[in-house]
Amino acid sequence: MALVKLQTQYFRNLAPDPIGFSSSFNFLYGANGSGKSSVLEAIGYLGLGRSFRVSRHQAVVCQGQNKLTVFGALDSGLQQPGVQDETTAGEVVHRLGISRDVTAKETSLRVDGEAVRSLSSLARHLPVSVIDPGVFDIVAGGPGKRRQFLDWLVFHVEPSFSLSWQQCQRVTSQRNQTLRNGRIDESLMRVWDYQFGALAESLSDTRAAIFQKFRLAFDEILQELDAGWTNGLKLEFYPGWDRSQSLVEVLHSHREQERRMGHTLYGPNRADIRLKFGGRPVAETFSRGQQKTLVILMKIAQGKVLSDLGKQVTFLLDDINAELDVRHRTMLARKLQDLNCQVFITSIEHPEPDVLWADGQAPEYRMFHVEHGKLTEEQTG
Repeated sequence: MALVKLQTQYFRNLAPDPIGFSSSFNFLYGANGSGKSSVLEAIGYLGLGRSFRVSRHQAVVCQGQNKLTVFGALDSGLQQPGVQDETTAGEVVHRLGISRDVTAKETSLRVDGEAVRSLSSLARHLPVSVIDPGVFDIVAGGPGKRRQFLDWLVFHVEPSFSLSWQQCQRVTSQRNQTLRNGRIDESLMRVWDYQFGALAESLSDTRAAIFQKFRLAFDEILQELDAGWTNGLKLEFYPGWDRSQSLVEVLHSHREQERRMGHTLYGPNRADIRLKFGGRPVAETFSRGQQKTLVILMKIAQGKVLSDLGKQVTFLLDDINAELDVRHRTMLARKLQDLNCQVFITSIEHPEPDVLWADGQAPEYRMFHVEHGKLTEEQTG
């Protein structure tokens, strides 16, 4: 599915007028502060339930207001190979809405006019993947960035993963609280261990299975790339403990270590995608340019996994011209076109699709000039 209509109220500086988008490529350009990134941020609210730029809702709501609203309409999107769809192009198949009252700290979610309780009920309809300057920390940053990267894909392949993950988070919190109490009640600790262990094994099995799909897609993409530095590159899933032992056994044998640290040191909360080249971490061996290319390829592989399942991903490419040269931007645009993704690209300068598709094979696209939070569509072609 693809986002074909967006409307906001009191969301940063965006005008409240409804905007129609292409199910394929959308270019947004304008000066700094014009509202380009805010448009992508609003789309992110529908697919992620939050901002990808800031952590606080208060920073997003328009000054002087206490409530923001984002509404979106989805069509069936671009036809995926091998997938039959009886809906016509542009026909709305789902309507999504999210509002946040920052004073009452309450969030309201609606799907097709019905109230829903979980963000996952909203997000599963619109897989949103962000590529902005901060995304390159997937390689150079800590394990949490890579866990988040993997879990996004796991959720969109197996939506039930969300409930297992939430349950695991609650048990981890309970274990941590018990570990911080000073004197540990061993009988209570064993109860949490067994609950945590059962959830962890199931959750890690799911992560491992989806990671395998991701790695196969990634390897296929690498074979199409003529770059010597990819030889010797290894991606491995680390579940958070040595699975030659059960997690319960590991926790019991490291009880004193966890007690001293005051939190859970082993389990799915410590999972990682380990990126190595020649046996050493990629963050230590790859140049900044190589790391950026690697992240792009990983993002494309995510999109390929979902595309192969007949799902269209909406990619938000925010201000990447400063991070990627024309060659990398061209590679990314063409790969996303091949995967039938919906794409939003922001830039300060006027976009030049003819540069990205010099062979004349440009997809259908729409172009918007953004000024003072208002989008004005330009005629193309």
